Amino acid sequence: MLVVHHLNNSRSQRVLWLLEELELPYRIVRYQRNADTNLAPPELEAVHPLGKSPLLGDGDRVIIESGAIIDYVLRRHGGGRLLPAPGSDAHEQYLQWLHYAEGSAMLPLMLRMYTSRLPDQGAALQPRINDELQRHLGYIDAALEGVDWLVGNSFSGADIQLSFVAEIAPLLHTLEPYPNLAAFRDRIHARPAYRRALEQGGEYAFGPAG
Repeated sequence: MLVVHHLNNSRSQRVLWLLEELELPYRIVRYQRNADTNLAPPELEAVHPLGKSPLLGDGDRVIIESGAIIDYVLRRHGGGRLLPAPGSDAHEQYLQWLHYAEGSAMLPLMLRMYTSRLPDQGAALQPRINDELQRHLGYIDAALEGVDWLVGNSFSGADIQLSFVAEIAPLLHTLEPYPNLAAFRDRIHARPAYRRALEQGGEYAFGPAG
């Protein structure tokens, strides 16, 4: 059985959602953030030296990184679901979005979050951060023009991977200029498997209100 090492209010919520979409059996090992530092507890280091979530256990394997976990699950356990055919143009697009979410889109969001904790809000960096946020959120919004999903207008693992960007962006930067991205987030939140994952995962501050 797949084992999800799940940290509250974290990217590992995407892994639960993926497994619910595929209706795969899994077990959750739960961890709570430190109330003072908001960091993951040291117990996660017993599973992997980095001590970060998500972590996925599959037999003797421990897989790290959200994109790698999503790709692994779909290739090994997905039965062809949520994954474009290897070698197709759609598969190349899927891979790009899978890596883009954490490799590029998350960086300005993380910079905004960390600089917000500085006494001056990192004032010298804010113009560059704003430029990068507008660049990346605008890029995603344009890609969603006239479609519901990113790859061939078919729901895939790439949409699950990018969901975290759509969820935390409005907490750090307005989504008002990006109606397609806002609608994408709403479609995510309406999926039954997403709702089941919320029930399984517990505390998650970035989901739908109410």
